[in-house]
Amino acid sequence: MFEILLNIIAPVVITAGIGFFWAKTGRAFHTETVTGLVTNVGSPMLIFSTLVKLDMELGAFLEFAMFAAVSALAFCLIGVTALKLSSLNIRNYLPGLMFPNTGNMGLPLCFFAFGEAGLALAIAVFTVFSTLQFTFGIWLSSGASSPGQLLRTPLIYAVIIGLGLKALAFPVPLWIINTTELIGSLTIPLMILALGVSLASLSVNHIRLATGLSVLRLAMGFAVGYGLAALFGLEGVERGVLILECSMPVAVFNYLFSLRYDRAHSHVAGMVLISTLLSFITLPALLFYLL
Repeated sequence: MFEILLNIIAPVVITAGIGFFWAKTGRAFHTETVTGLVTNVGSPMLIFSTLVKLDMELGAFLEFAMFAAVSALAFCLIGVTALKLSSLNIRNYLPGLMFPNTGNMGLPLCFFAFGEAGLALAIAVFTVFSTLQFTFGIWLSSGASSPGQLLRTPLIYAVIIGLGLKALAFPVPLWIINTTELIGSLTIPLMILALGVSLASLSVNHIRLATGLSVLRLAMGFAVGYGLAALFGLEGVERGVLILECSMPVAVFNYLFSLRYDRAHSHVAGMVLISTLLSFITLPALLFYLL
């Protein structure tokens, strides 16, 4: 079991560590370029190639996306309640509690832990949370809705096209599958490298508040994932992916949005950093439990 856990966690930790130390040694890393490639090219290609090769019923994929949407709603309700009881600003801190890192960490962990089947389900979760983050999340941070931002998000079109081809059983040429798979294979390592670089650039202020909210994010994530898995009777890979994705730390995009819209960005930076560090401690126990 130790070897299995090491095989799952080590690639993520080592790759993120390379990004962290690369940034700490002062070497150039164009985060905006890498993030743009991952968001606009890599992720859509990864999603498309995975969907057209999806070895599962379309209904099962959409059903799992529904589970992800229910978990997001639960995070929202619990987060609003906790922040109101703590007299904390909801717009400042709810995105960090509501949107876990289902991409940079969730996708590779589900892939290494559960293989292609786990990656397919994780992409359903990632798509739901990405869509919500670029709509409801931006509204929370900016105070204004942004439907145009959603329309400019390529992963939405990748999902629509991929699911459409899957539903129609349309044969996709092999050269298209190979091309999108090749480009999509860049996504996971670039995501993890960017995560390491982002962590190296974050400074932590007001550690007590950031730590408290980070613990809440991880504990709430596990509780919601476990509860929904039990409620819907999930087993095996489905149960593992839902609990694992829900238990991820605060997504880096929350920090980027808080910085852009001036929403307590130093606190959110602390949430990203501390929750990610804590997750590296909790992940072995979580994976041991799930596997």
